[in-house]
Amino acid sequence: MILPKVRDPRFVTIRRGGTLTDADHRLLALWAAACAEHVLGLFESSRPEDPRPRQAIWHARAWVRGEVGMMQARAAGGHAMGAARDLRGAARHAAYAAGQAGAVAHVAAHELGAAAYAIKAARAAAPEGESETSRRVECQWQRDQLPEEIRALVLDDQRLRNDICWSVFDC
Repeated sequence: MILPKVRDPRFVTIRRGGTLTDADHRLLALWAAACAEHVLGLFESSRPEDPRPRQAIWHARAWVRGEVGMMQARAAGGHAMGAARDLRGAARHAAYAAGQAGAVAHVAAHELGAAAYAIKAARAAAPEGESETSRRVECQWQRDQLPEEIRALVLDDQRLRNDICWSVFDC
């Protein structure tokens, strides 16, 4: 479970009663796509013929640009998660990261799922004995990509949801 039982109003758009602006929602989607794309090769090296995770990342960005609707981005995210189901390890986590990125258009709080699964993918791909170093390096890379406008929001979200996200955000 990567989503809290009670939705944080900071990740609910203003038009739905929360405090999240459309601009920040788009930044969350772009950041999630970047996190997923950073580890996408771990999936594609295992399943080069399966375009679903790459398509989910593309749809997340296309949603930000206004080229596809929320339902299309969310569906693409679901297809990416479907690509993960029969896999294990880094490839599975990378596909889930892409799926979560696609779902940000629907529920902004999926942004942390994309990041957490990307960290899990990096950790799973690490050579023996280097998984914790890889986790910290990936976590820091992600933080370095955060736009200033959403930095405090995401870092606080990481702090609050670290326990339900496999404690991957201690970097």
